[in-house]
Amino acid sequence: MKKILDNPYIILIARIILGYIFITYGAGKISNPEKFASEIANFALVPEFTLNILALILPWVEFLAGVFILFGIRLKSSSIITGGLMILFVFSVAWAMAMGLDINCGCSSTNPQKVGLPKLLENVGLFTLSLYIFLFPNKRFSLESFTE
Repeated sequence: MKKILDNPYIILIARIILGYIFITYGAGKISNPEKFASEIANFALVPEFTLNILALILPWVEFLAGVFILFGIRLKSSSIITGGLMILFVFSVAWAMAMGLDINCGCSSTNPQKVGLPKLLENVGLFTLSLYIFLFPNKRFSLESFTE
């Protein structure tokens, strides 16, 4: 079973999926921080004075973590970041669902998605990909494999 899970092609596919999502969603938020700040505010989870700084920093963290995952740079560290973000996003969506909020998840400014069970399951799936990459950080097909 470990041989199947440690397959470099499966890990590459997981990296492409996770990296693509983090890059595209992060880039969309970078281009429109005002909208992202208002979407963060809709969750009512953080103090108002932190909204602007979160809207400026969080998208860059997402974008860079996605680039690192996609290109196989520091896979364990990058997957910890993406996994931590996914835990935060799972909690936020679950919170909004529990509070009965009918809001966008804030994931993408170009493709707004409502909070709900499909979004929650998608986030859990992306967390699972992060965990998989953390547990099996095969560096084949990565930029780091050229430096070893």
